[in-house]
Amino acid sequence: MGSCSMVEIVCEFVVKQEARGQFELAYGPGGAWSRLFARSPGFRGTTVQRDTKDPRRYLTVEIWDSVAMRGQALAEGEAEYASLEAALAGWAETKIEVGTFSVLAEATVRPRGRAGRAAVGEMRQRSRRTTR
Repeated sequence: MGSCSMVEIVCEFVVKQEARGQFELAYGPGGAWSRLFARSPGFRGTTVQRDTKDPRRYLTVEIWDSVAMRGQALAEGEAEYASLEAALAGWAETKIEVGTFSVLAEATVRPRGRAGRAAVGEMRQRSRRTTR
């Protein structure tokens, strides 16, 4: 794997109902998990996502410049990482490491403005014309 390719490490957790708040704080922006790696070279951040159908099911995504940089950060912060993992283990019923994924392209977000609404309006008009 090239060192230029950004990677995302994805894990799935099923969290105990009573521990959901603690879990969200730990994995959320500025939480203990991202603070652990904040000074590590190559660390880009974490996101936490809650399932819309099962509020106890979460995906966490760590974003790194490379797998090697993550490995180095884990080795350097081994004691801190182990104690944080132990705390998190008490909150989760299950943890599955889904995998490590190469980022192929950055997400693009279309601006919400007049142009976007005009384009939708034109499409609606076109579809009305073709359905008559």
